Amino acid sequence: MTKILHLSDLHFGKHFLPVVGEAVLAQAESLSPDIIVISGDFTHRAKPKEFEAAQKFLQRLPPTPRVFVPGNHDVPLYRFWERLLNPHMLYQNYIADSLDSTLSIDNGIIVGLDSTAPYSAIKNGRLSRRQLQFCKQAFTGAPAGLFKVVVMHHHLVPAPTFERTRPMPQAKRALEAFTRMRVDVVLAGHLHRAYVGHSLDVYAGENRDHGIIIVQCGTTTSCRGRGLEREKNSFNLVTLTATDIQVEHYHYSEHNAAFGPVSQHVFRRQSGKNLTA
Repeated sequence: MTKILHLSDLHFGKHFLPVVGEAVLAQAESLSPDIIVISGDFTHRAKPKEFEAAQKFLQRLPPTPRVFVPGNHDVPLYRFWERLLNPHMLYQNYIADSLDSTLSIDNGIIVGLDSTAPYSAIKNGRLSRRQLQFCKQAFTGAPAGLFKVVVMHHHLVPAPTFERTRPMPQAKRALEAFTRMRVDVVLAGHLHRAYVGHSLDVYAGENRDHGIIIVQCGTTTSCRGRGLEREKNSFNLVTLTATDIQVEHYHYSEHNAAFGPVSQHVFRRQSGKNLTA
């Protein structure tokens, strides 16, 4: 069994909520995750002081293996020359050296992909063919039964009951590639609106015997929640077992000054394939 703590959209800067941040640190300690995933937007405006604050926060998290990917807010928006010449310099200095990464765990492989596109689509993001090939190579030769997990910032499927839901450009191409790779789960953020679903519910694709579980995280520590999560903070706890994939969604409660589970989603595994319960 592997427990993944999935945080996203911290937005260190003027929108960061320190009290909620402290609750996350306490919860991370009590949940004892095996892996911590943060799917982008560590900062709000990619400023050195914001990255420094984010780095100090990360240092206080439990010393477990981690998979981090940048978000569009981790790239300078208004500092044009910095964005043109070295858009990820501060992210790589403070957060993680690699933009695309691979982590092997006891029962699976996790691939982190940088979906930011500083030169063409700073808001909506992109995944290049090179990155899809990187992902394919990471999964090639993996023994049958191992979980295959992808982490990225931008979303691949639309959120239900939310108008601002246009997926990342070329999302269908990415989903079809991930389906061919037999990816089990995609963890992402960006929308500040959490939801859990299945790729076959929204896009049948070219291979209908395998679907991908889509796990979106809201904003974990900022005041910028949207849609059904307006003014809410959230994170996910994903548990991978031999028989199923469990996703628990947590909301922050001001009354308790802590996060608590508000929903649970279970996806059964059969012969290495994911089926909704």
